[in-house]
Amino acid sequence: MRIAELSRRSGVPIPTIKYYMREGLLPPGERTSPNQAQYEETHLRRLKLARALVEVGGLSIAAARDVLTLMDSQMNSLSALGKAQYALTTRRDHVEDEAWTEASRQVDELIAKREWRVGPRNPARLSLTEALATMHRLRQDDYFALLGEYAETVGHLAELEITAIMGRPDLDSMAEAVVIWTAIGDAVVSSLRRIAQEAETARRFGGYVDD
Repeated sequence: MRIAELSRRSGVPIPTIKYYMREGLLPPGERTSPNQAQYEETHLRRLKLARALVEVGGLSIAAARDVLTLMDSQMNSLSALGKAQYALTTRRDHVEDEAWTEASRQVDELIAKREWRVGPRNPARLSLTEALATMHRLRQDDYFALLGEYAETVGHLAELEITAIMGRPDLDSMAEAVVIWTAIGDAVVSSLRRIAQEAETARRFGGYVDD
């Protein structure tokens, strides 16, 4: 197909497609003339995935490129799946103040209590620490009573997800699931949480937010 059809079938504007190609999210098509190229079904699938990672998953272009590059590599071990998952978590600078020290202690304690085997440089571990440090700085101390329940809930969710992913036939399809389920799944879980919060508020107080 030509780029116009690729755009029509994917719903991605041509300028965005060209931008993704320049940034390495989408491989170039096969040149048929100096100003024409042909694209395959693999381009369509890759384009849809790149768009989902950026627009729904909220990844930066650089992070999306890293994830897609890992997916292109030979997935010959389970550690490669972990690298793909790590690449999905944005790394941020942090301030190591008193709040950070306390949050770090709480994260270590939470992980140890649940006997989770988690690397010390897991980017999600660091982002959790920063999130909890922010809660400390904002003096939202009653939030921390919920951490055990949060861990219990997400632990069950992770068990269900990993069981489903491990049922796939090969590492390539597992890697795709890790990437898509992590990036898009974050949006799903966040949306469901907000829906449930409104439902619970309505149950207790009656009515709807937009009444």
